[in-house]
Amino acid sequence: MTVASLSASPIRVLVVDDHPVVREGVTGLLARQDDMEAIGEACNGPDAIAKFRDLAPDVTLMDVQMQGMSGIEAIEKIRALSGDARILVLTTYPGDANAIRAIRAGASGYLLKNCVRSELIDAIRSVHAGRRVVCSDIAHALAEHALDEPLTDREAAILRLVAEGHPNKQIAWRLTLSVDTIKAQLKTIFEKLGVHDRTHAVTVATRRGYIDR
Repeated sequence: MTVASLSASPIRVLVVDDHPVVREGVTGLLARQDDMEAIGEACNGPDAIAKFRDLAPDVTLMDVQMQGMSGIEAIEKIRALSGDARILVLTTYPGDANAIRAIRAGASGYLLKNCVRSELIDAIRSVHAGRRVVCSDIAHALAEHALDEPLTDREAAILRLVAEGHPNKQIAWRLTLSVDTIKAQLKTIFEKLGVHDRTHAVTVATRRGYIDR
């Protein structure tokens, strides 16, 4: 740590996660850094937006899956409040589709919670400096599927219903579509995901972040 960095103002971090143990662990880690401080915590999307508005953090650590408003929605709303907001996703949910949604919403980085502590600290510093950060697992997934045609919102909705165990007739009824349309959409989904059956489609879509676990 240089004299210049010690004399500079610490990076002010807002920690957003719906698990108190995670928030406690992250804030404890930040407290041990000379150049950072946790200035607040939020347990859900609306709370994160309110805390961001009140505290104006330098960096916001954001979970993706939370009760009610998702982290992606919260990122969009925070970025609408401030186009300069620097948000780093910290989540248990891997997958290129999840990461792409977060980055498109305005996130500056995407890390998994199984990352080592030093990686998280370095990522916060990088995001604060205006750089983008993506962990190696996510970067690999993004590269692997860079040329793949993504699933549409409708196709993802169909797969969510498949994952819940609904047959084609019920899916068609729920989405106000014909059974033939559902069959055709499933064929397209299988082709996009490189699978041959419903079970494998759900497995791959979940791993890539198109549908929740």
